[in-house]
Amino acid sequence: MYKTLIRPLLFKFDPEWVHHFIFKTLKKVGKTATFKNIVRNKFQVEDPRLEREVFGLKFKNPVGLAAGFDKDAKLFQELSDLGFGFVEIGTVTPKPQPGNEKKRLFRLKEDNAIINRMGFNNDGVEAAVERLKKNKNVLIGGNIGKNKITPNENAVEDYKISFDALYDHVDYFVVNVSSPNTPNLRELQDKEPLTNLLNTLQSLNDKKPMQKPILLKIAPDLTDAQLLDIIDIVKETKIAGVIATNTTISREGLQSENKKETGGLSGKPLKNRATEVIRFLSEKSNEAFPIIGVGGIHTAEDALEKLDAGASLVQLYTGFIYEGPGLIKNINEAILKRK
Repeated sequence: MYKTLIRPLLFKFDPEWVHHFIFKTLKKVGKTATFKNIVRNKFQVEDPRLEREVFGLKFKNPVGLAAGFDKDAKLFQELSDLGFGFVEIGTVTPKPQPGNEKKRLFRLKEDNAIINRMGFNNDGVEAAVERLKKNKNVLIGGNIGKNKITPNENAVEDYKISFDALYDHVDYFVVNVSSPNTPNLRELQDKEPLTNLLNTLQSLNDKKPMQKPILLKIAPDLTDAQLLDIIDIVKETKIAGVIATNTTISREGLQSENKKETGGLSGKPLKNRATEVIRFLSEKSNEAFPIIGVGGIHTAEDALEKLDAGASLVQLYTGFIYEGPGLIKNINEAILKRK
């Protein structure tokens, strides 16, 4: 029904308008008992064999929602009802910011892909905190970044602010230095500034009553040498793991008319490269840390491929938009069939 009726209708409209429309609609109906019962019965797969314990946290299933969809923590409860085992909010920044100018979100239908140049548009970390205070047992990741106006030499302070603000309200943190849509942000992936940033956050973490797992989200465009640096940095800073991968700046092999739009590309074209990065990190590190696999997952087989490559968990974004919530159920059922 989603792919034959709902998606063709939604895809007639501007993608960012559709995103906000869906949020408003789900917010209105999502709190009703009828909605909850319908979606839970249709999409959720409850089975103890799906449970995963990763970096000290217990996930009810290994399929999560990637950051960027629920930037401001407005819909995590309703999204959890659709069957996600965890929801990652953000990227949030210390201060609210509008992001880049519109139009900034593009569907590439022929490629089953999306290009976005949103630019960390969000209501600011304090607004997210107020919404997260109402959380009812959804496992939440907090994806944090820097404000656009903050120069890189002061970026650490932005990450510290969001870390402190979110600490009591999320289960794990994700340090985002890999988005291509904030000027010069990816320079923070270089070994020295990245090590300094992660060590600073780990130092803050050590002072808390209980440490929260800190993960690093990396770009798919890193070279093998840079990926080896990432392995060294993870070991040196003792962070909990890596999310592989963010969107790509590559446009190789695209067919769609608007393929030349600037921004980060996500969806099917990213599938193979994301899997390559996961496998490289897993093999070269001797499985020294957990990896959350994300990028180009549009089928249950795509998810299993990420898990086989070395991922402990997977996340959806573009595949969720193109395939609908049935994809979550399909992945979980495929995992169970392997048991």
